Amino acid sequence: MDFKSLHTEALKKFVQDHLQEDPALLLFKHQGKTDFDLKTAVQQISARQKAKKKLPTWAANPEVIFPAGISVEQCSSEETAKFKAEFVSGRGFLDMTGGFGVDTFFIGQHFDTVTYFERNESLAAIVQQNFELLQPNKFAVHSGDAITFLRSIPHDFDLIYLDPARRGDHNQKLYKFSDCEPDVTDLWDLLTNKANQILVKASPILEIKSALKELPKIQKIWVLSVKNEVKEILLYWSNAEAENEPEIICTDLTPEGKQTFAFTYEEEETANAIFGATGKYLIEPNASLLKAGAFKSFSERYQLKKLHPNSHLYTTDVLEERIPGRVFEVIGEVKADKKELKKKFPKGIVNVITRNYSLKAEAFKNKFNLKDGGHEFLIGTKEGEKYRVYHCKPFSQKNQNL
Repeated sequence: MDFKSLHTEALKKFVQDHLQEDPALLLFKHQGKTDFDLKTAVQQISARQKAKKKLPTWAANPEVIFPAGISVEQCSSEETAKFKAEFVSGRGFLDMTGGFGVDTFFIGQHFDTVTYFERNESLAAIVQQNFELLQPNKFAVHSGDAITFLRSIPHDFDLIYLDPARRGDHNQKLYKFSDCEPDVTDLWDLLTNKANQILVKASPILEIKSALKELPKIQKIWVLSVKNEVKEILLYWSNAEAENEPEIICTDLTPEGKQTFAFTYEEEETANAIFGATGKYLIEPNASLLKAGAFKSFSERYQLKKLHPNSHLYTTDVLEERIPGRVFEVIGEVKADKKELKKKFPKGIVNVITRNYSLKAEAFKNKFNLKDGGHEFLIGTKEGEKYRVYHCKPFSQKNQNL
């Protein structure tokens, strides 16, 4: 593919000059009026708009080429790629499912040699162009079957990375490794023979305990969230580590820093949750903890009372350390009654959260004519055997000397 003839200086200038405009309107307005491929220019604008927050460094570089389609939507963010790069390093790194190359690039900074594979020939060509721009002579880019390549070489890698495709023939989402492409469970013996470390990226809705049955030798699992939204689940194996009970590391990346909670399922099974009535504070654990199922161990670790076995909301009267979760200060209990809620919130503006409550949050808002907004919250939950609603305000842990 001749990128220079397609991505001319005029095209790149057009892209930079119109980054804030509607791509569809640009296509209509400038049709037949440019001496470059307008569709390509508009596609680049659209992709850069989508990638601005996800890939800020690449989106800000006018020379980087973005692919069409879902490659940008499905790739890792710059933030999560840099996180993965923190705990792996070595000589040789193989990415068997390269995609747009975000993980390849950032993880590759910690390795002497990097080998990238991607079955989509046109996507691999774009990635090769970008890699040569960003870091010349660092990456070996291949279009083809990484499995055939892996079987054919005599040497091994310090790290093999895979992000199996999670959509089937009819675009349905797939959550088991055995249903994904490539099938990591079928390749496991080959991978462990060819790698000192293996890192597998999985869907954020992967059923973790089922995955551990499919890949029983996994030693660490990261449940990774960004701003309290689970983005990735990472499974790690190393031939240098003992095959003990897998450690589950719940990590949330926030503007203020990284929050981490590590536990094992054995610890969760033996933990004793404390139960009690709502006190001064209500705590909702980070999404990564809820996804991982750290319910009892969270209560025991921080000595927090749980409101109900299925509520996953916790309470305390004293905060002695920072807790990986959202903390609310309880103003008081309110009755789920139209007149009372109208009196307390005359404009109908209040954020609503329900956890193990008789109504979902949207249904609660519809029933009582409420809209999310402002700085106050209504939290509906089950406490003991009763449904209760609490009027709360957010409590900032960073402003307290904990």
